[in-house]
Amino acid sequence: MNMFQYSRLFGYRFMMSAKSTLTTLWLALACPAGLYAAALSDFMAMEPDLLNGEDINETCAGCHGEFGQGGKEGEYPRLAGQPRDFLIKQLLLFRDRTRPNLAMVEYVDHRQMPDLDILDISAFLEAVELPSKLPPIDETAPDFNAYQRLVDAKRVVQIPRAQGDVENGKTLYKECRSCHGSDGYGDREKAVPMLAGQYTEYLWRQVPKYLEGIRIHDEDAPSDELLKEFSETELGDIFAYLSVIDD
Repeated sequence: MNMFQYSRLFGYRFMMSAKSTLTTLWLALACPAGLYAAALSDFMAMEPDLLNGEDINETCAGCHGEFGQGGKEGEYPRLAGQPRDFLIKQLLLFRDRTRPNLAMVEYVDHRQMPDLDILDISAFLEAVELPSKLPPIDETAPDFNAYQRLVDAKRVVQIPRAQGDVENGKTLYKECRSCHGSDGYGDREKAVPMLAGQYTEYLWRQVPKYLEGIRIHDEDAPSDELLKEFSETELGDIFAYLSVIDD
């Protein structure tokens, strides 16, 4: 085994066994640049611990809700159902201060959330399914469970209909569907976030961040200025369409 292989194997086992806050630091200091990317790829391919993710979510729930449904009309965005790799990427951007968010800094610090914890919470949230309505049920049936019905009701997320021309928004959304999907629920394979089911107020708050380059719309084309092609009214129409897409 050469030094390159040994370094990679040691780093991988270190991540596997310790869930250590020093994982990324060790990789950055001990590994060549290309090896860091390879080790990170191995990390992303690891099997997440969903039970640990559920435990971590107890902290996240203080702002983002028990089921990752978000809250306060979009002050805290919905995380449930977002692609795992998208969530991982955002948490790492918060940690590196590349995506400014002072409220998140203390939670994503290596000591508070080691790398594998980021994997676990992201995988847990991706797996959470939140319906937009309760299915019909016969409450007179012998097996009707009122408590379970109450629990199910807490998982329902209904985005208020946003102002705007829904039909025009549907037409304009054709520019977005190749990445975000025809149903607005993103692309897990490509780590593209869901827009449908997300709070309209949150989406509006992100617009100036993309326009000002604080957030990057397309990392493969960082100079992409797609949002600048839409007027404020047109964006409002798109958001209106997204707010009703899963009604």
